[in-house]
Amino acid sequence: MRFTKPYWAGIADGSVTVAFRRWRSPTVVAGRPYRTGGGRIEVLSVGVVDPAAITGADAVRAGHTSAHEVRASLDARSVEEGRSVYRVEFRRLDEPDPRDELAQRAGLTPDDVAAIDTRLDRLDRASAIGPWTRPTLRLIAANEGVRAPDLAASVGRETAPFKLDVRKLKNLGLTISLRVGYLVSPRGRAYLEATGAAADGSGSAEA
Repeated sequence: MRFTKPYWAGIADGSVTVAFRRWRSPTVVAGRPYRTGGGRIEVLSVGVVDPAAITGADAVRAGHTSAHEVRASLDARSVEEGRSVYRVEFRRLDEPDPRDELAQRAGLTPDDVAAIDTRLDRLDRASAIGPWTRPTLRLIAANEGVRAPDLAASVGRETAPFKLDVRKLKNLGLTISLRVGYLVSPRGRAYLEATGAAADGSGSAEA
């Protein structure tokens, strides 16, 4: 579930627990966890609400100062597209992100390596730019903590799609996001070593 940066701190400290969205149909499901910029959350309920019925209390829980501010933040143009306003209630999850736990599992078996190969091959085949997964892992391994825009530029890519691809590697437990840049996780390094694809220190890769 997407939230812009101003809401991340409130999600992280538990003060933001409600969101309002205009959707044709819900894009989240009650009972499921979702990742946000402020941490992982679990959606508790999702339902259509009349914008006029939004309360001041819910506005505060949504990170706004008033119900009027919430209504002003909703895109009025989407009404013409048949979208309803949904109220989403959620809670912050305190348990570790499964991706972080996976990232620390460096004891790879041959089956683990084969499974990672399969996932990376699938990502490569689905990409419009051709094979990028292993070159990107090597690039990050040789340039830990380097800004994403700089990494992307070094291989001739736009920042946004590059960051999206790195997130796909993170979902496999192969990379870790830093405050600035990335690093290859213990699992990712074990994979590179097991496949003979460890970084050569050149600081560049083709993608």
